[in-house]
Amino acid sequence: MTDAVTATPNRWVMLVVSMLGQVAGTVFVNGAPFLIPYLHLERGLSLPEAGVIAAAPFVGVMATLVLWGLVVDRIGERATMAAGLAIVTVGATGAAFSSSLVALGVWFVVGGIGAGSANSASGRVVVGWFPVHRRGTAMGIRQTALPLGVGIAALLVPNLVRADGLRTTLLVTAAICAAATVLSAWLIVDPPRPTRAEAADRGQLANPYRRDHRLTRIHLASALLVVPQFTVWTYMLVWLIDDKGWSTFSASVLVAVTQVLGASGRIGAGWWSDRVGSRLGPMRIVAIAAAATMLALGLLSGTPLGIALIIIATAVTVADNGLAFTSVAEIGGPYWSGRAMGLQNTGQYIVSAAVPPVIGAIISGHSYGVAFAAVALCPLLAIPLVPVRGERGSHTV
Repeated sequence: MTDAVTATPNRWVMLVVSMLGQVAGTVFVNGAPFLIPYLHLERGLSLPEAGVIAAAPFVGVMATLVLWGLVVDRIGERATMAAGLAIVTVGATGAAFSSSLVALGVWFVVGGIGAGSANSASGRVVVGWFPVHRRGTAMGIRQTALPLGVGIAALLVPNLVRADGLRTTLLVTAAICAAATVLSAWLIVDPPRPTRAEAADRGQLANPYRRDHRLTRIHLASALLVVPQFTVWTYMLVWLIDDKGWSTFSASVLVAVTQVLGASGRIGAGWWSDRVGSRLGPMRIVAIAAAATMLALGLLSGTPLGIALIIIATAVTVADNGLAFTSVAEIGGPYWSGRAMGLQNTGQYIVSAAVPPVIGAIISGHSYGVAFAAVALCPLLAIPLVPVRGERGSHTV
């Protein structure tokens, strides 16, 4: 019975388990920005200083994503994800017992290094087990792991750190990551792929970056589009508390609720891409919507419409991720998709690591409204980069 299940696993089980691994890593990495109110308002750090601590896990992720992509191309999805999540567990535990802010930042980097494994590995699980006509929807569901993980972190981290302190908060995070490690090692089955000889006959061993510029353009566009996403994720909570006078609990509940909207947006965008047979056409439309939403938020953040606009922004600014990630995997092929997804996320995390301190400095020097409006420039620049015309023929993996 076990052999039969291993040979033909349920693709939805594979999706759920890979999602849980991504959720666990996200709770650790994206939980750090939700420490900003604690570090800023209770520990006395400036917003740029607290932003540096919040960015530390993103630095760890960014530095190793391509390496994890190479690992998953070579040894498979299950081993890669289980090993990476084990490292996240160690990082969270070490951070819990750190004796200084410097040590906290170092352990955050270590955990971030492990968290990078889930990006390529879980993406490959979805691409490998779902057919092309369902892949956009499946990847959209998989991509909800990020907003769901952020939503969990928004509820867990600021309220738990205020009630029980930093150590308890990080130990709970470590327990979540440990559970995901066990599930990944136990249940994930690596999807089938052609032998190297078969892949060579199909041209799938050739470097896709030398064939054309589609992947490079998608990477650049996605890096720009992640700026509004992480601006909203990082500063929505502290904006509600610091600028709008909300309580920590009320602000964290709203942030968590908006992450559910973001998750729905990703699923809807994936379903849309399956229906129209295009990943990149919808991605360009999302970029246009993100630019308009962030500009409106910047101009109207001081009015009652500001709350409604930031809620809309949390859904719009995340909708492109699954579309780009699926397209990158399809263009990359079975022996390059791990590295291609690693490069995709590397560009995003390089930018993500810069968002907390840079946007924090703009807020400190000007205002939240100025920062939100300035961010609208990034999706505006991304619009012409999306290679819509070169998409035909890329859905062959």
